[in-house]
Amino acid sequence: MQTRNKILDDISQLMTNAMGVAQGARDEAETAMKSLIDRWLADRDFVTREEFDAVRAMAQKAREENEALAARIAALEARLKD
Repeated sequence: MQTRNKILDDISQLMTNAMGVAQGARDEAETAMKSLIDRWLADRDFVTREEFDAVRAMAQKAREENEALAARIAALEARLKD
């Protein structure tokens, strides 16, 4: 009976070690994939969300200023015609 427990203990230890190796391989694969994606994104020259929002706000402000200037020009042209 003692031999049987030794075999089960060995199998249990083997399975535990195999799970540790599998977890390590998973962690390495995950790290490699993250690194690959980071490099790919850096090569594509994508902007961050903050940069995008800042440029969008600048464009909105420029659009509003342009509309205000267009209204002023129209008012000045109207005064010149009178």
